[in-house]
Amino acid sequence: MKHCLALAVLAAGLVSVPALADMPGKGWIKRDKVGQMLARKGYHLTKIEADDGHWEGEATRRGVTYEFHADPHTGRLTKLERDH
Repeated sequence: MKHCLALAVLAAGLVSVPALADMPGKGWIKRDKVGQMLARKGYHLTKIEADDGHWEGEATRRGVTYEFHADPHTGRLTKLERDH
């Protein structure tokens, strides 16, 4: 009976399973390195995470917040746009 109840709860979607966060892959540069590269361009790193095969995060410059994507192997910015 307990097994049937557990299956019914799972089937009803009443129990949520947290999504697994992306993890940096083999050969990725460290988060700190991306922060250093941004600092050389005048940005202050405020958030960074591995996401969909690249580093993704936020940085500020002169009081403005930007979203960015960076190549995980070189740190080269592949996206940099003002956050709205």
